[in-house]
Amino acid sequence: METVQNGQAEPSGPGAGRVLPEGVRLRGHGVVLREWEDDDLGTMVKLFDDPEVAYWTPLVSPFGPQEALAYLERARQRRAAGDRLQLAITVDGDEPMGEVLLMFKGPGLDVAEIGYSVGAAYRGRGLAREAVRMMTEFARDTVGVPRLLLVIEDGNAASVAVARAAGYLRTDAPPVPAEEKGRPIVLRTWEYEGA
Repeated sequence: METVQNGQAEPSGPGAGRVLPEGVRLRGHGVVLREWEDDDLGTMVKLFDDPEVAYWTPLVSPFGPQEALAYLERARQRRAAGDRLQLAITVDGDEPMGEVLLMFKGPGLDVAEIGYSVGAAYRGRGLAREAVRMMTEFARDTVGVPRLLLVIEDGNAASVAVARAAGYLRTDAPPVPAEEKGRPIVLRTWEYEGA
């Protein structure tokens, strides 16, 4: 894994004490993960305004230019607070094909959740699997998070396949009933068990 960072951010708020490096760019496993840029707003619409993304993620639908701008601003606020890191998935550092997120669960660095989404035109290439692997390595080796989780809705076979391929195993934690966009869902927890 090659990591390029430009300094460190000093967060305030719920994530205070958590330091996320600035200018993160991760290269390895056939992908390049990079920060979202203002020029990516149109691409975000193409990636996230999709029925599959709307169904399996909490992203709003429809997802247009205004939603993309609000999403990017919120991502930057959460990053500045030390709560979340959202990176574009690319193969060359240029065109985003999806997103991978590192979301901290409460104060400190003990537990974080990884989330991911790949645009319809780019599915089936292993991008989510490799992005999760890269983010897992970054979280463990650079940020120092000992426990990494995926939270996957029952029935999401594609995400289950990504979890298994990236070294995650379903835990014995009881399923969590929830509601997403007015429909009842059941969430299961997967934990990183790799070397």
